[in-house]
Amino acid sequence: MTAMLDGPRVAPKSGTARRLVVFLHGYGADGNDLIELGRQWRAFMPDTAFVAPHAPEICSMSPSGRQWFALTMRDPDERWSGVVKARPALDAFLDAELARHALPESALALVGFSQGTMLALHAGLRRARSPASILGYSGVLVGPDHLAEATARRADGHPPPVLLVHGDSDEVIPPDALFAAAEDLARADIGCQWHLSRGLGHGIDEAGLMHGGLFLAQNFGIRVDAAVPPPAPPRR
Repeated sequence: MTAMLDGPRVAPKSGTARRLVVFLHGYGADGNDLIELGRQWRAFMPDTAFVAPHAPEICSMSPSGRQWFALTMRDPDERWSGVVKARPALDAFLDAELARHALPESALALVGFSQGTMLALHAGLRRARSPASILGYSGVLVGPDHLAEATARRADGHPPPVLLVHGDSDEVIPPDALFAAAEDLARADIGCQWHLSRGLGHGIDEAGLMHGGLFLAQNFGIRVDAAVPPPAPPRR
């Protein structure tokens, strides 16, 4: 039996959840690493609930943190086998959270960072019904040869919109990963926007936060008139 995930939550500012944003943290972190973004974005998405589940495994390289799957950098297939293994627990969590708020899949957005982006793209593009959008920071598209499996479609017949954000000085995952992912998604007829943050390493800056928040709001059908204030950027 798959253990149910859990993690910190930010309740909707209005008191009623009409949308749900789920954060997937990076390798060696936990849900607390990204939930601050929800506290910032709730100012202009007041009807949105935010949750950042902790990954199910203790991180093999950092026991104080968590991992969605192990990374040894010795096995060229470990990212693919990792996202495949991690997906059922995430799908069960997403289904439970949507049911808890009595929300449809179209009210869901996935936001990943680093390893969390790998899983957000893998799971989000394969949901039985498409989420509203997928936002990935500093990540990688795992298994581009398997994109025929990416059958999630919205009511209009299109796949979920994707935005990828990366720092041009990322020392952990090179920025070339953004361009490779965008090209692979385009070849699979999956639309992808992207933003490259100048001088940024492996993290999220003010520009990335702003672009990401506006992207989510737009695909939720929310009009935003104010700039997005930046939280402290995640470091993992």
